[in-house]
Amino acid sequence: MTNNQKNELIETAIKMTAASYAPYSHFHVGAALLAKDGTVFTGCNIENAAYGPSNCAERTAIFKAVSEGVRSFEAIAIAGGAENEKGEPVIKDFCPPCGVCRQVMSEFCGKDFKIILTDGNGGIKEFTLAELLPESFNLI
Repeated sequence: MTNNQKNELIETAIKMTAASYAPYSHFHVGAALLAKDGTVFTGCNIENAAYGPSNCAERTAIFKAVSEGVRSFEAIAIAGGAENEKGEPVIKDFCPPCGVCRQVMSEFCGKDFKIILTDGNGGIKEFTLAELLPESFNLI
């Protein structure tokens, strides 16, 4: 992955926070998933009043890709933050994936899959899936 691709993924993840549906948590998350063929799949968190049916941005992007027949991934960028008084997302800190998203990543991504986090102010943290989910549960 080039630095240009990484920067584009980060910018796309930030833009996707505006598409999230977060009337309960008021916390908006966006994701941009880079497939090994160069295609980028986007996702945002989508909440539901029953909470359980809610879906995270990372899983939205992965499920979109898998539903299109793509199952080889290189990296994902994630951005998220609480909304301001106007209801707009404000990214001030890093937003790592939850445990459920990490487990879904382990189903479709290799241990060297890159997870890129941004604080929205130029700060970037990068991890491999193996670093964020050591000793993962996987039957494949």
